[in-house]
Amino acid sequence: MDSSFPEVKKYFGFGCMRLPMKDGNVDLPQFEDMVDLFLENEFNYFDTAHGYLDGKSELAIHDGLTSRYPRDRYILTDKLTEPYFQKQEDIRPFFEKQLEWCGVDYFDFYLMHAQGSTNYKKFQRCHAYETAFELKKEGKIKHVGISFHDKATVLDRILTDHPEIEIVQIQFNYLDYEDASVESRKVYEVARKHQKSLLVMEPVKGGILANLPDGAQKVYDALNKKNGTQHSNASYAIRFAAGFDAIRMVLSGMSTLDQMKDNISYMKDFQPLNDEEEEAIQEVTHVFQSLEMIPCTACHYCVEENHCPKKILIPDLFACMNKKKITGDWNMNFYYNSVLTVNNGKASDCIRCGMCEKVCPQHLPIRDLLKQVAQEFE
Repeated sequence: MDSSFPEVKKYFGFGCMRLPMKDGNVDLPQFEDMVDLFLENEFNYFDTAHGYLDGKSELAIHDGLTSRYPRDRYILTDKLTEPYFQKQEDIRPFFEKQLEWCGVDYFDFYLMHAQGSTNYKKFQRCHAYETAFELKKEGKIKHVGISFHDKATVLDRILTDHPEIEIVQIQFNYLDYEDASVESRKVYEVARKHQKSLLVMEPVKGGILANLPDGAQKVYDALNKKNGTQHSNASYAIRFAAGFDAIRMVLSGMSTLDQMKDNISYMKDFQPLNDEEEEAIQEVTHVFQSLEMIPCTACHYCVEENHCPKKILIPDLFACMNKKKITGDWNMNFYYNSVLTVNNGKASDCIRCGMCEKVCPQHLPIRDLLKQVAQEFE
């Protein structure tokens, strides 16, 4: 694995997009326990963004981490996200607020968030990259990078335009590795061509690779039984991502202390997958491909910031559809009609405005998929 950025300890980071929640707010006592355990085991990389949990992630970072530990105990990454600036003059005030919300004087890494062919034009027009590197010269950012959601050719163009970029965060997991829409392998190869270190997001694909279809689960169960092990489904996914040469850090968006304990158990002394485990992953991938599931990672960008005027719980409806494909469970019909759509819009309420698709990192045809959901459940 990549050994750049020596201040970052080990190869595993705490993604703060899916923190434990209680009554609509971050469950701070549980988050503090997770932070403590993470640091006790000599990990130190934390990742957030203002859009995560509608701003509550940054505030939790302040309350659960930065107000409780000295600055040299942790590495903190934040991001510049498109909805929060309209012109170059907006960027610095927003950045200063992020420092305040997180309770720090500088960010170790600052990323241009969710870069793709559409929003990159706005970042260019507003001189966002130039502003970030000015902030680096002032000591308010240690390293400038990007997080990326698009085709390999788009990444190639961005890195050609901005060779000064230091690090690239990509979606990378075994289900997306050869996927034509995500192009994880091709994106990885472009970053290597430009000699960039890589951060990995979505190694478990929003939990999809932790909660497996029966056919896929049997593959790992058989492997664990054969070897006398109890490796979790997530462990195979995270270790897959961590095993590539240019990968500097794999992020996991952990929501419970138990998930943290599981992740630490195999990343504290990381060992790459062996040939037998690689073969099992290929079998699991084939099972998924046969089911044609909706590849939603439940980032919730499509429903936050009022991106859905009909208040349709898009990720939840997609998860409901996937669960029915996996299990054939007719209880999903009850869940759809009596839980998910009681106080929110149904899939058929979609007015096809397209706001959701503009912010979807997976570039999903959400409007067409909602039609399929409506046909299945309504």
